[in-house]
Amino acid sequence: MTDQDNNSSNDSHGNDNDNATRPLAGIKVIEVAQNIAGPYAGEILSSLGADVVKIERPGTGDDARGWGPPFWRGTATTFQAMNHGKKSVALDLKDPVHVQWLRDQVAGADVFIQNMRPGLLEELQLGPEVLRALNPRLVYCSLWAFGHKGPMRLAPGYEPMVQAFSGIFSINGAEHGPSARVGMQVLDLGTGMWAALGCIAALLRRASTGQGCVVDSSLFETALGWLQVMMAGFQATGRQPERHRSGNPNVVVFQALPTQDGEIVVAAANDRLFAKLARAAGHDEWTRDARFATNALRVQHKALLIPTLEAVFRTRSTQQWLDALEPLGVPCAPIQDFAQVLAQPQTEAIGIFQTIPDEALRIVGLPLSFDGERPQVRHRAPGVGEHNHMLGAGAPG
Repeated sequence: MTDQDNNSSNDSHGNDNDNATRPLAGIKVIEVAQNIAGPYAGEILSSLGADVVKIERPGTGDDARGWGPPFWRGTATTFQAMNHGKKSVALDLKDPVHVQWLRDQVAGADVFIQNMRPGLLEELQLGPEVLRALNPRLVYCSLWAFGHKGPMRLAPGYEPMVQAFSGIFSINGAEHGPSARVGMQVLDLGTGMWAALGCIAALLRRASTGQGCVVDSSLFETALGWLQVMMAGFQATGRQPERHRSGNPNVVVFQALPTQDGEIVVAAANDRLFAKLARAAGHDEWTRDARFATNALRVQHKALLIPTLEAVFRTRSTQQWLDALEPLGVPCAPIQDFAQVLAQPQTEAIGIFQTIPDEALRIVGLPLSFDGERPQVRHRAPGVGEHNHMLGAGAPG
């Protein structure tokens, strides 16, 4: 079987499940994006049924193809996760013939997604003014590092830079340790999600107005959005939030506690749950202690309460604490590694892990269901320019 035969589902979409899980079927998306944020926006739309054509540079393609190890069959798993279900056309955007071909495709498209170097597509006459003049129904979506306006509009940026710049580093990490980044691409993925949501909202509005629009999002805006609770507190008090490692600055007890063989997160988020926690710990007197009577008092006396509680929790295993807390209705969970997460019956029950057809690689599917059914992975991530042949005799190279 040839590689093209092996990927025949890319052409036919033959692996689609019930159309109820493909609400964007019939929507054509052009994606001129690389790395994570832009491709994730396209991936969300693709998983919802849109036909996404990914434009890549000839030869090497999206930089994320090389973001490994780990690799799966020669391509980084990062790329596999962000680009399954799409088609790939390789274009040299320095070639006027290729640029004109892309404009011709945009004329019949519904959504255009881009996160290239700020200003690049405007230089190539592929900016929103040009493409929306060509196709007024087009939803033109740009993903930026720092925003579509302001003195840093044209500044490049990657996830750790924007986590640092936005203040996320300053609130993450242990109380007296160095600041730290969030360990996954919370801003790239979050910006991709906001961009996809914006595109869907714009398509909904277009249904009544007949007009597309320009959608903008950025990593910096996403960061500030995630920080909105803490930013509200800071603007009310002027005090920088303290770091609490696994804890919460406003709720006690609401954090990880050490056990004999691991750690367990306990979320006693109100006075009733704290009373149940005290009972499980064998210290009913805590509920009668004036220093711990309310959440506000527990926050005030956290430095006294938490070390005492930690000493108690070290006397039993994680499972013993789960057995003691769960029957009382105290929310709690063990801190698990990836292998333990995959072994959980709940993980299997929700069916979110899906196997890419023809690849045997399991990935996380869309965290969304329609009438109880989750959209299924349609086909693997494409090779660079694999689908040039599908777009007719006028397709480049």
